[in-house]
Amino acid sequence: MSDLLKSIDARTKLAGTNKLEILMFSLGKDIHTGREETFGINVFKVREVMRIPTITRAPEMPASVEGMVSLRGVLVPVINLAKYIGIETECKPDIMIVTEYNGHTQGFLVKAVDNILRLDWSAMRVPPAILLAEMGGLVTAITELKDKRLVMMMDVEKVLSETSHFDSDEIIFKNVQPLGKDRTVFFADDSSVARGQITRTLDAMQVKHISAINGKQAWIELSKMADYADTTHTPLKEMVQVILTDVEMPEMDGYMLTRKIKADKRFNGIPVLMHSSLSSSSNQQLGKTVGVDEYVPKFEPQKLAQTLTRLLA
Repeated sequence: MSDLLKSIDARTKLAGTNKLEILMFSLGKDIHTGREETFGINVFKVREVMRIPTITRAPEMPASVEGMVSLRGVLVPVINLAKYIGIETECKPDIMIVTEYNGHTQGFLVKAVDNILRLDWSAMRVPPAILLAEMGGLVTAITELKDKRLVMMMDVEKVLSETSHFDSDEIIFKNVQPLGKDRTVFFADDSSVARGQITRTLDAMQVKHISAINGKQAWIELSKMADYADTTHTPLKEMVQVILTDVEMPEMDGYMLTRKIKADKRFNGIPVLMHSSLSSSSNQQLGKTVGVDEYVPKFEPQKLAQTLTRLLA
């Protein structure tokens, strides 16, 4: 199964091409619907795929957290995704996908892994409202395979936020102070969890904000702002002072969005801040290749506030 995750260096070349690779997996047949759905996770977030090792049960954990495993001396929480989603199956999971993002490592128990699918972000669509409501915002994008199967991109950040013991809001938003200046930030993120935390950070800073749920929508809205600035002979940087973007987004990712912004002279002087759970140095370097000015990891409001304060001031 390790062969699935080879050639990471080759995958880094996808930056700025609006392409991605996802590892497809299933959770087993739902005994209530008789269906076996296919899910996906960005390969950049997958560290390894393995048979399930011995799990040590831990008390006072959410119901979907099976316990902990030791991987090379590091204790890693193990989450049963079928239990988390609420799918009842007749079979137990066989595989553990070890993921690493935003500085956290965790194992996801699944029934089986399929293969790695390379596709264009434009083929990943925003889920219909009914699916968003049914899955509680867990699915951020969806695509259709040639065999008519649907692959649902899972918001692993939402899983992490709801199964981990993060610090309380009182702690993570501590020291986030009002900016004291009239500033506007435009941000794009497909994760409802991330959008909520960005909004709370900007509100605490008393900074105005405009948002989009993916790169394509962001580019449409930013282009409209640039056209309005041209028509009214107003410098665009008086309307928006920082653009904050996620990396993984359906229809257009953050790399492509940044490339478009940097290629348009109307956005000169407006820094692009990349805000992602893909926190490795290699991903930060990828951002620099398309023109990202700075990088800040997700789910660290104090670091986000500090960076924005410096850029906005």
